[in-house]
Amino acid sequence: MSILEQPATGADRAPYKNEPLTDFSQPKNRLAMEAALAKVASQLGQTLHPVVGGKKLESDKFLNSYNPARPDELIARFYSATSDQAEQAVQVASETFKTWQKVPYTERAEYLFKAADLMRERKHEFSAWMVFEIGKNWNEADADTAEAIDFLEFYAREMLRLGGPQPVVQVEGEKNHLAYVPLGVGVVIPPWNFPLAITTGMTSAAIVTGNTVILKPSSVTPVIAYRLFELFEEVGLPAGVFNFLPGSGGAIGDLLVDHPKTRFISFTGSKEVGLRIFDRASKTAPGQIWLKRTVLEMGGKDSVVVDETADLNAAASAIVTSAFGFQGQKCSAGSRAILVDSIYDEVLEKVVEKVNKLELGPTDEKNFDMGPVSDEKAYKKINEYIEIGKGEGKLVAGDKNAVPETGYFIPPTVFSEVDPQARIAQEEIFGPVLAVIRARDFDHALEIANGTEYGLTGALFSQDPARLDRAETEFHVGNLYFNRKCTGALVGVQPFGGFNMSGTDSKAGGQDYLLLFLQGKSIARRS
Repeated sequence: MSILEQPATGADRAPYKNEPLTDFSQPKNRLAMEAALAKVASQLGQTLHPVVGGKKLESDKFLNSYNPARPDELIARFYSATSDQAEQAVQVASETFKTWQKVPYTERAEYLFKAADLMRERKHEFSAWMVFEIGKNWNEADADTAEAIDFLEFYAREMLRLGGPQPVVQVEGEKNHLAYVPLGVGVVIPPWNFPLAITTGMTSAAIVTGNTVILKPSSVTPVIAYRLFELFEEVGLPAGVFNFLPGSGGAIGDLLVDHPKTRFISFTGSKEVGLRIFDRASKTAPGQIWLKRTVLEMGGKDSVVVDETADLNAAASAIVTSAFGFQGQKCSAGSRAILVDSIYDEVLEKVVEKVNKLELGPTDEKNFDMGPVSDEKAYKKINEYIEIGKGEGKLVAGDKNAVPETGYFIPPTVFSEVDPQARIAQEEIFGPVLAVIRARDFDHALEIANGTEYGLTGALFSQDPARLDRAETEFHVGNLYFNRKCTGALVGVQPFGGFNMSGTDSKAGGQDYLLLFLQGKSIARRS
């Protein structure tokens, strides 16, 4: 069937809108979440498999996932994929691509719509898995699930927009059109901090555009990724389109990135790993006849800037939410508060007061403000940075919050009088550590905000229209927010991606994103 002849569907779909968040202060919602937590708790400890071409695989090594609030509690164990199985996955994905690319784009979109419907029905269950496996509180988990639904709904509609012939200028005697066609086999490597939302977005974007996918989930959160894989199985996605391959980066990661049949790599994670992928993908392997495309979203060292005209109470609340939401484990986290001199002490006092009220604990027992950090490795790294911070600034919060005796819990930690070039002001800690920096004035504050190698998110609190206008041009980040927190980008509303060492500015959740998984084909037909 010609691209021009493919039927258009989806016209009966309502216009896109973001999935609403759950209000857990309502008794019925709280009870529903408690029921979901109980259901998930009854399913812990299963042994799960890599799946390639619809077939479950085994190996002689295992990858275990544990509850960071109770590190001896096994969430699930996986057979860890081998290099031979990674090779098998590439071959299967390559063969499946021959047929999947020919499936009408309208049908591919329907798989996403069906997946969104099912995920919406089981919203609390998906959120509960995140509570157990990565320690999100209910609100953070719910927002993660809502964003995953948003990605499915938004990208399905975007494919309906991009799937048909695109407008071009016509000339007499010819019929011309531009079509977008898929790339081929893609490797998707998502992070652990948004284990459902980002994993869903990266995977579904590649699938709906006609590519086949090998998902290598984070070793920290493989279970949540597997639940997504099961969801696509349930809606009938053909075997081999979505292949699930848990395992160590050393065992299978390089092979997948380097393989001559790999057409693109979609990655979200640390700067160090992203640069390594970027380097390896730039090299052509024998038999490779294309330049590999990389979609890389990496780190951030994001700032909330406050000037003397701002609503100081709103600013302080946003600083705390930006810095300590999900334990500061977001690339968008506001890990730097940059305050002009005249209001520095007042805002700092408000921040410390709010931080001291935050409660920590196992989020599967209660909807605490903060849960544990991801694992032992993160726990050690963050505490090392806290020790560094004691030599670079003044510890003003972090010793008044009760911390559970077991689990990877770190209190929300605030350092004042931090030099803009200090390590805790420059390096991505990825934990609940806030550096509060004093600026002489607004000009100096902007200079400090731009004075890192990253450029992901930033926020400015000001009531001065001229300063807001200046910041639009001079505050060099991919996602800039005025008079609100610097986290929580909404799909379709605030396309997400950053500058500099924050990555390739992919703008996930925006109208440009699917084009990263497509290539344009111009067709001229003369009668």
